[in-house]
Amino acid sequence: MSDWIVSLEGTAQGHTLAMMLALLAAILHAVFGALQKGRHDPWVSRLTIDVWLLVLSLPLLFLVPFPAPDMWPIFAGAIVIHSAYKILQAMAFSRGAYTVVYPVVRGTGPLFTVIGAWLIFGEVFTLVQWLGLCVLLVGIFGLAVYNLIFLMTARDTLVGALILAVLTGLVVAIYTTYDAFGIRATPDPFTFLAWLFFLTAFDFPLIFALTPIGRRVSGLPLRPLFLRGFVGALVAYGSFGSVMLATRLDKVGQAAVLRETSTVFAALIGWLVLRETVGPRRIALMALIAAGAVIVEFGG
Repeated sequence: MSDWIVSLEGTAQGHTLAMMLALLAAILHAVFGALQKGRHDPWVSRLTIDVWLLVLSLPLLFLVPFPAPDMWPIFAGAIVIHSAYKILQAMAFSRGAYTVVYPVVRGTGPLFTVIGAWLIFGEVFTLVQWLGLCVLLVGIFGLAVYNLIFLMTARDTLVGALILAVLTGLVVAIYTTYDAFGIRATPDPFTFLAWLFFLTAFDFPLIFALTPIGRRVSGLPLRPLFLRGFVGALVAYGSFGSVMLATRLDKVGQAAVLRETSTVFAALIGWLVLRETVGPRRIALMALIAAGAVIVEFGG
């Protein structure tokens, strides 16, 4: 499997597979965000997901080649970046509705990722792709302005939620670019993925074990929480694994932008599953974000 993935790098077949993986990541990441936000405390939901990632990832470490010594500093950096992302995401979800926070997080990330991919990997966008990115950003900031003007619920926390969402989007870009560097630095991409999932899953269990935030678990029904965590861990493998493989096969910026079609799936999940009020104007703005991502993909 690893040899086949590596053989497709830089080929037309690799580009097609990368596009399919990025779209799969978009769908799964919208599901993942909904599982974390859901009807439970987002901090506790993330805890249960990480516990399952630790349990499920441990046996995978024995199925992949052991990382080379030069990979350990890369993993150390990934631990810090992913911890910052997860903490910011939980803080944002604690202050705003899923359909408010999620589109801004996922939509802000591509702008920073494109810049990072240019600086680190020398990737260059065409004029049409920059137009698509502008369309995407209009949708993002239009959605943010709409939420600020028209949303009457939780207005006291809305501004803070949007600020945290933008900061989370910045860290999304950092981890996307950084992980793309990491997965390209190891001969076997699945070695990077297995160890990444395992090593970056320790933070929330440690936070709950060593800080007062652990009290949030007290009195909660554990069975449905850990069932949600199990499903979330499986979705995480599919979502994060797919987009990381896409960045190994093709351009980092394009994979990151195409993944942000997840905002459309997020709108549907927020409306149909979480029973959040979306409305036609917010759906139109989310669709604008997705349209910008599609222009970027096909404008290259």
